[in-house]
Order: sequence, then C-alpha cells, then structure tokens
Amino acid sequence: MTRISRIIPAFIVLACAPALAVADEAVPTITLTDGVIAPQMIDLAADAAVTLTVSNTGKTAAEFESKRLRIEKIIAPGQTETIDLPALPAGNYPFVEEFHEDLDTAKGTIVVK
Repeated sequence: MTRISRIIPAFIVLACAPALAVADEAVPTITLTDGVIAPQMIDLAADAAVTLTVSNTGKTAAEFESKRLRIEKIIAPGQTETIDLPALPAGNYPFVEEFHEDLDTAKGTIVVK
C-alpha cells in the first residue's frame, strides 16, 4: 500500500468527524398536551441555527405561537412538527400554546445564551 493510499482514508474520517458530532446533538423538543407545555423553558446557543421539534400529545389541536419569532404552527392531536429556527442573538423568546394561552401552563420561553 502506498503512502497516499494510507493517508486518504484517514483524511476522509477526519473530514467527516465534525458532521458526526453534529448528528449526536440532541434536538430540542417541546410537548403540547391540552394547555400544558413541557418543558416551559428551553436553552439554546446564540448564533446557531437549530431545528425545534414540537409534538402535540393532547386530545385537541394545539397552536405553537411566538410573536417575537413570528411563528404560528397548528399541530393536530398526535402529530409532530419541526420548526427551523435561524441563528438567534442572545435573548428571551416567549411562546404560547395559543389555544390555551390564558393558562400559565401554556406559556414558555426559549432562552438564547
């Protein structure tokens, strides 16, 4: 085996390492259950785009809404949706389950640090 043929496989493994590390990161998930949001606070890193998973485990439709992020998404019972968030500056981004927004349990915050 030539020296180059030994170096190329090692280079390919090293080049793929960052992508493998990203795949291992947990996807932030919010569960909506008939007016109850869990968790009510999610921490995200500043200046990094992320995909948020929102599941409705309740018996009625739910609406994930964040006026600050300009997002509204209706989610049918038993369904899961993804929301692509852009890289955000540090700050607090409130959200609600709009169909039950009068309940304290239906309010949450995405905290970007």
